[in-house]
Amino acid sequence: MYQRSKTQSVVEAALCIALAVVFSRLRLFRLPQGGSVTLEIVPLLVYAMRWGLLKGVGAGAVAGLLQYVMGGYVVHPVQGMLDYPLAYAALGLAALGGEHVFAGILVAVAARIVCHVASGVVFFASYAPAGTHPLVYSLLYNGSFMAANMVIALILVPLILARLKKF
Repeated sequence: MYQRSKTQSVVEAALCIALAVVFSRLRLFRLPQGGSVTLEIVPLLVYAMRWGLLKGVGAGAVAGLLQYVMGGYVVHPVQGMLDYPLAYAALGLAALGGEHVFAGILVAVAARIVCHVASGVVFFASYAPAGTHPLVYSLLYNGSFMAANMVIALILVPLILARLKKF
């Protein structure tokens, strides 16, 4: 039986982080105040499901830090942490799904949405239309692009994982 090495883990992490950063720049759709429909979560979810919770969270956090450094929009340090390293690290929770790929994706994306919604409620409430509660606005705004990203991941991640099982 083929055994995966520590070197392979690090190389796959680097490749998945690099792919996430590149995919984040290839936007299928972009919302006016930030947030995009991209393929960026796919490699991070695949990595977490292949290598486990701790490595998945670590790779996600590194990808989030790179997004932050490469031009993230930050109005406050706590908002920066919520929208970048913590939101991306949350994708590592996909490993909790074990063999249940769809459950893992749902948990990971839900956790990422929680990070973005918390950031939106606290730091971007002023963007909510008059009479709209900031929580409702943040849920709708962040949920719109993250739901699209989740649908893409629900289609692509199982296909990629099935193909990688041969390696």
